[in-house]
Amino acid sequence: MLNLTPLLRPLFAARCRASRRWYTRAGAEQAQRRVLADLLRRAASTDIGRRYNFPAIRSAEAYAEAVPVMAYPELRADIMRMVEGEANVLWPGRCVRFAQSSGTSDGKSKYIPVTADSLRRNHYRGASDVVAHYLNIYRDSRLFGGKTFILGGSFANEVHHLPADVRVGDLSANLIDAINPAVELLRVPKKQVALMANWHEKLPALVESAINQDITNISGVPSWFLTVLREVLRRTGADHIHQVWPHLEVFFHGGIAFGPYRQQYNDIIDPQRMRYLETYNASEGFFAVQDTPAGRSMLLLLDVGVYYEFVPLDQIDQPHPRALSAWEVEPGGVYALIISSCNGLWRYAIGDTVHVDTVAPLRITIAGRTHSYINAFGEELMVHNADAAIAATCARLDCAVANYTAAPVFATATTKGHHQWLIEWAKEPQSVADFAAELDRQLCAVNSDYQAKRADSIFLAPLTIVTARPGLFDRWLASTGKLGGQRKVPRLSPSRTLIESMLTFNQ
Repeated sequence: MLNLTPLLRPLFAARCRASRRWYTRAGAEQAQRRVLADLLRRAASTDIGRRYNFPAIRSAEAYAEAVPVMAYPELRADIMRMVEGEANVLWPGRCVRFAQSSGTSDGKSKYIPVTADSLRRNHYRGASDVVAHYLNIYRDSRLFGGKTFILGGSFANEVHHLPADVRVGDLSANLIDAINPAVELLRVPKKQVALMANWHEKLPALVESAINQDITNISGVPSWFLTVLREVLRRTGADHIHQVWPHLEVFFHGGIAFGPYRQQYNDIIDPQRMRYLETYNASEGFFAVQDTPAGRSMLLLLDVGVYYEFVPLDQIDQPHPRALSAWEVEPGGVYALIISSCNGLWRYAIGDTVHVDTVAPLRITIAGRTHSYINAFGEELMVHNADAAIAATCARLDCAVANYTAAPVFATATTKGHHQWLIEWAKEPQSVADFAAELDRQLCAVNSDYQAKRADSIFLAPLTIVTARPGLFDRWLASTGKLGGQRKVPRLSPSRTLIESMLTFNQ
């Protein structure tokens, strides 16, 4: 295939130059105030615009006073009106695409609007920014000298009696379905394969579509793509992926932390020839992209139709939390992310927490979910702590974790509380007991609160590990109706509800 990278590189370079305008706090403030003003103006005549009198709101400060922070239950009724075909509810016009995402506390799925504006101004622009920053980092890239292998979901959903033109499914399915047909020339698989719902049929079809192509880059969730790549090796008899795709150079990944999977990728892909770039592309929007060659820090995209606010962790459960704007956050802080966007979500708590790495420019890492943590004993263990400790432990003991979850075991009259980990191994350690001890040490190394509670086992006893049967987490996800390319296993939980249901499957 003709290498088009030198011809396309100048087009993407312009986006990198544009992003430098908001590398200072003043630039970030200017960009974000402009985005908010545009959002309020566009939605002034919608139902929600009239409800909160958007035309009268003239500043970010007035917006925070007039509109409450909302979770999905507060917007569910409005969104379901949109799903049923009603126009001008949360965003101008009709929305005919919705990303089905994991449910909230009421046990139902969430349906996130994917408006035409959010596709154009946010999701596709974010994807373009990924390429732009990658080409800016790696000047030797021949990214457009071959094809992209994109792993997507489907339009399987739980909604009945949809209007004929309304589509509900995974975000990736919506993105693939609506993409410019010209892009089809640069990607695999074909749309009909990419959107297949049955993964037992889809996996061999994906492999068959890709094995004879010149793949230069892959894009998807690390856990699911690992399954696909291993099937490619099994199908071709190759020892490593570069024997199949000699020009493969980068994995654009997101959805879950890559750290626990890095060694498994290194085992099947030449680490000297492979690069990894993290993205923050959620159902609710495309928010950030890694713009440096090392680490997990990602540049927050401030001009892609999203206005960001940040709630300090001690404010999360307050009825009227104090939120900071992008130009007000402090480096080192962990915040719950709030967005207002051209998909019709207003001061919406997406459920993610982010760590602010730097403020000029504003770079973040995903810390976890607002309710995906363990703090039963004052240890404040976050998902990014757990991922880092798992990765370090696997590296030390030459093993690999395929999936995991953890929850507290509460103290009784005769026993101390501790953490219970349910782990499915990709490569089992020689001793699970040694793994547990090393994981405990690594958790102490990355989390001072955990270390303090573990001191001399006075407050918190050593963690325990239950080995999961192969495929346990996939079976559990399937039982919840959430098995698929973008569905994720909850890593940490403050209660035992989820782990108990998984342990039932493990019997």
